[in-house]
Amino acid sequence: MGNVTLGIGGREFMLACADGEEAHILRLARLIDSKASASGAVGQTETRMLLFAALMMADELHELRSRPEPQPQLPMEVPVEVPAIPPQFAERLVRIAARVENLADLLETDAANA
Repeated sequence: MGNVTLGIGGREFMLACADGEEAHILRLARLIDSKASASGAVGQTETRMLLFAALMMADELHELRSRPEPQPQLPMEVPVEVPAIPPQFAERLVRIAARVENLADLLETDAANA
């Protein structure tokens, strides 16, 4: 178990932490110290100073979480080669299209006569 001394707002705080976490804890303490300084709470009671620093950090976190998620960039559409239609299918499609057109004409004629 490691120990670190954190300097926040001109005060020192002893903290136990897991071995190997000391440098990370010190970086976090520097962040808190900078928020305490920015809030103008340095020189007030420890509780008030840390409260202001925590409020500033919570506000930043809230803003980050409130931002809309960036939309992923869709890749440019790559033209897809359409396979050639075999001749026998092309002929069938032409006949089917002609039948559909004839049916549409019949329906339009019936609707006009009704």
